[in-house]
Amino acid sequence: MIYLTYITFPSGKKETEYILKCGGSSYPYHVISSFGLKQMNFEPITILYGNNGSGKSTMLNLIADITKINRDSLYNTSVSYPAYVSICEADIQKRIPDKSRIITSDDVFDYMLEIRCLNEGIELKREDVCQEYLEAKYAPFQLESIADYDELKKTIKARGKTQTQFVKSELIGTVSEYSNGENAYRYFTGKIEENGLYILDEPENSLSPNRQLELKSFIENAARFFGCQFIISTHSPFLLAMERARIYDLDERPVTTKHWTELENVRIYRQFFLQNEDEFS
Repeated sequence: MIYLTYITFPSGKKETEYILKCGGSSYPYHVISSFGLKQMNFEPITILYGNNGSGKSTMLNLIADITKINRDSLYNTSVSYPAYVSICEADIQKRIPDKSRIITSDDVFDYMLEIRCLNEGIELKREDVCQEYLEAKYAPFQLESIADYDELKKTIKARGKTQTQFVKSELIGTVSEYSNGENAYRYFTGKIEENGLYILDEPENSLSPNRQLELKSFIENAARFFGCQFIISTHSPFLLAMERARIYDLDERPVTTKHWTELENVRIYRQFFLQNEDEFS
C-alpha cells in the first residue's frame, strides 16, 4: 500500500529567500537542500541510509510533520521549523489512517524503562510474597471462623507448592520475563497495525541479529499483505536487504538511490567476513 507518493523540498535559493523574509534560525533550512534532492519518491518500503550526522532523523521528523502522523517523543526543532514544513509539498495518494505514527529510539527506550521500573517494583513485591509463603507454609493454623477461610486456602496452596511455584502463581500476569531485545521487538509488533503509514527511526537498536531478521519479515509481510507503508532509517544490513525496498543513500551528494549491496556499511561487513573466512572453517 502507498499512502504517501512523494514529497518535494524547496531549493536552496528558495530557502535563503524565505529565511531573509521571515528571519529566525536556519534549522532545518539548508539541511535538506544540501542533499541535492528536490523530490523524494516513496514505495511500500522506503529506507533512508546514512552514517551518523547524515540527516536521517531530520528527514524522518520532517516527513512525520508533513504527513501529520502521531508521535510520542520530543525531537529537535526550531522556531523556523513549522514554516519550513509549510513550504514542502506532499502527494498523498490515499488518506493516511489515524493509527499511523513515527516510532523513534526514544519511544522504545521509554517503553523498556517502564518495563524495568515495573520489574523493580515486582522484585520488591516478590520479597513480600516469599515471606508470605514461608509464614503460610510453616506457621500453625487453626480455622476459628468463616473469616479465616481465605487464609486457610492460602495455607493449603503454599503447602502444596515449592516457593518458586508459589511466587510465580502470585505474580502471574505482572512479571515480564522478556529481555530488552524481546521487549523492543514486542513494542514494534504491538504498535504496527494493519493499514497504516509507519516511520521507524533505526528500529534495529536493542535487537539481536535473529530479532532483526524477524522484524524484517514482519515489515515485509505488513507491507505486502496488510496495507502498511514504511519509511525507515537504518544501518542494519538485515533491514537494508528487505525485498523491493527503495533505498536512499544520504551519504551521497547529491543523494542517490542504491541497491543494498552497493552501500558502504554493507560492503565493510562483507569485506570483514571475507578477510576472516578461514575462521569459519
